[in-house]
Amino acid sequence: MKTKYIFITGGVASSLGKGIISASLGKLLQARGYKITIQKFDPYINIDPGTLNPYEHGECYVTADGMETDLDLGHYERFTGIETTRDNSVTTGKIYLSVIEKERKGDYLGKTIQVVPHITDEIKRRIRLNASKEDFDFVITEIGGTIGDIESQPFLEAIRQLRWELGSENSLNVHLTYVPYLAAAGELKTKPTQTSVKQIQGLGIQPEVLVLRTEHELSADLKAKVAHFCNVDVKAVIQSQDLPSIYEVPVNMQQQGFDEVILTKMGITPGEKPPLGPWRNFLERRKNATKEIHIGLVGKYDLQDAYKSILESLAHAGVYNDRKVKVKFINSEKITKDNVFEQLDGMSGIVICPGFGQRGIEGKIIAAEYTRKNNIPTFGICLGMQMMVVEFARNVLGYADADSSEMNPSTSHNVIDIMEEQKNITQMGGTMRLGAYECELLKGSRTWQAYGEKSLIKERHRHRYEFNNKFLQEFEANGMICSGKNPGTGLVEIVEIPSHKWYIGTQFHPEYSSTVLNPHPLFLSFIKTCIYGTVEA
Repeated sequence: MKTKYIFITGGVASSLGKGIISASLGKLLQARGYKITIQKFDPYINIDPGTLNPYEHGECYVTADGMETDLDLGHYERFTGIETTRDNSVTTGKIYLSVIEKERKGDYLGKTIQVVPHITDEIKRRIRLNASKEDFDFVITEIGGTIGDIESQPFLEAIRQLRWELGSENSLNVHLTYVPYLAAAGELKTKPTQTSVKQIQGLGIQPEVLVLRTEHELSADLKAKVAHFCNVDVKAVIQSQDLPSIYEVPVNMQQQGFDEVILTKMGITPGEKPPLGPWRNFLERRKNATKEIHIGLVGKYDLQDAYKSILESLAHAGVYNDRKVKVKFINSEKITKDNVFEQLDGMSGIVICPGFGQRGIEGKIIAAEYTRKNNIPTFGICLGMQMMVVEFARNVLGYADADSSEMNPSTSHNVIDIMEEQKNITQMGGTMRLGAYECELLKGSRTWQAYGEKSLIKERHRHRYEFNNKFLQEFEANGMICSGKNPGTGLVEIVEIPSHKWYIGTQFHPEYSSTVLNPHPLFLSFIKTCIYGTVEA
């Protein structure tokens, strides 16, 4: 089968859930036996979100091959279980950088470089790149931003050109819009959707399928009205109403025939509707998991999207332990020795979050000390793990000035130090230790047990600093052991306190590889201990 391309665009407003719709469509096509990939094209000029503040862009997601990407790639992986790569995330910055580098090398033979055709040609090349490397049945491309944005116009022009080049059976546009409800009038309004569709039609693109984001049920008459004014089949007007969980979206889309409409329009007979058995089982367990478990998230970003993958990983682990995880954000800047009991009170477990920089560090250290002394299950991730190490050095080893050289370059006890290969790096973007690396687990350790007694694992990283091995012997003699290290470099990847219920810190980011159907074993073990007080329960 020739590769078919589906483009997901959005109108009226941002943050309508194009990523969830893209991931849901990928899941439905995958359930029908098709080989799919999903890619995100973002119109901002940054090369990647690696240097962006989480308040600006939410979490920075990292692929196994070491690319810092948009958080939507996390949704793609969690829904489909596929492993995305650097080729699944493209920005305007990447496009322009590529074109400018070619121009500097003389590849354009002295031609004047223009948005059309040079930028649009590079966009088209990137859209088709994944399918040129691997045989995919469907390539789903999400275009970031909103119709009408200046930044998005080259991408939309590239789509327009591609659709003519590929033909109607090999390319299709799904347009996601918003239908607002005016409470004063008691009415749902379709005019914003009509205007958005007219805008994209004016750019030479006719959407074949409309997905209408709404907080209220849409009547058949309203859908018919939208179909009439937007030149779309009534069956191809799909409702995306607010649901209790994003994981219910694929089932909701399937019930409305979303994938069947798309397949039919692309010249494929849909065949039988797949049962989505494991997915529905997950939803059923989630629905029946009414008992709550309270987890504290200690970090400096009071923003849900900043820790998106951690939140989803906790939710997955909760479902498979038949619990509903209720997360409380605890701002580490506000934690003091005087109020730490009050701040952490009522939590069955604590996650000490990743991050960068000085802000909120002392609060994380105080939280780590409190949970260690009170035997509260604690999970430190990346910087969170490093602060667990600093706390142990200060309060158990007795090194009052112990610190990370990131925070205090002059400390005489730099238990966390910059990695050797990072010392001469001056550029910030894309230069950290990124991507998946092997980790050898200590047999008999809590971590080894959590991973099903595996000896070797592979996890994703995003850091510049590491545990300083010159202190390792002293740490282990006093009760904090290294239970996982890189087999090639000896870099400490995991620390734990065996005498504690569950006190584990990972230099890597396990949250990046937890999916709906394959929750991460460390999160499963952590939540199980939070519930029962032991992983053996």
